Amino acid sequence: MHEHEGYGQFCPVSMASEILCSRWTTLVIREMLCGSVRFNELRRGVPKMSPALLSKRLRELEQTGIVIVDRFPNGTSRYRLSEAGEDLRPIIMGLGNWAQRWMESRLFLQKLDPSLLMWDMRRNVDTSHLPRHRCTIQFLYPELSASQKSWWLVVENGVVDLCNFDPGYELDLLVRSSLKSMTAIWMGLSTVMQEADAHQLDVQGDPDLARTIQKWLGLSVFAAVPRKAP
Repeated sequence: MHEHEGYGQFCPVSMASEILCSRWTTLVIREMLCGSVRFNELRRGVPKMSPALLSKRLRELEQTGIVIVDRFPNGTSRYRLSEAGEDLRPIIMGLGNWAQRWMESRLFLQKLDPSLLMWDMRRNVDTSHLPRHRCTIQFLYPELSASQKSWWLVVENGVVDLCNFDPGYELDLLVRSSLKSMTAIWMGLSTVMQEADAHQLDVQGDPDLARTIQKWLGLSVFAAVPRKAP
C-alpha cells in the first residue's frame, strides 16, 4: 500500500489508521503530548526522523485538525495539539503502556538511542530533589563514539537544559554507565542499585546527589506500568 492510499473502509478504526499509522506520526504526537512545542524540540524527540519528513507530518496533522500552528512575525512557529489532538492522549500513551506491559525487556534494550534517552531524561528530572543552586551532572557512556558518549544536564532555577558538549560549569556529579544499563534504569527494567551492584554503573561527586539519584532521575512515564512479559 502506498502512503497516500486509503484502506477503502468506512470503519472508524480504518479511517483513524489512515491518519495515525503513517510512519513517525504517533511519535510526533507523543512528543507534543510530552510538551514539545518548537520544531527543534520535536526533532530532538525523534532524532532519527529527517527534518523534511517532520515538516511533512506536521503539515498533514495540521490539515487533519490534530495540530494547530501558531506562526509569528519573526518566522518562528509553535505547534500545539487541538482538542482533537489532546483527545489522542489515552490512545498514544496506551500504546506505550501496552508495550511496557507485554513486550519482552530484551526488545527495549536492542533499540538504544542516547539522544532520545537523554532528551526524555531532561524533561522528567524531578528538580525538587536537587539543590537550588546551579547543578551540573554529566552522563558518560564510554562505549559510544566521541560525539555521543558525553551528555550534561544543567539544572538552574528549576529549569533543566541538556547539552552534548561541555557547558563549562563545575561538575557536581559524574554518572558513568553503559547505555544499555541507563536505558534499563530509565524504563524501570532495572534500578540504580542493581546496576551499581553489577558494576555496570558508577557515580562520583556530590554524595547527596549520588544517594538520591533514583529519586531525581524521574524515570520514563511508562516505568511504573506493571510488567507481564519477561
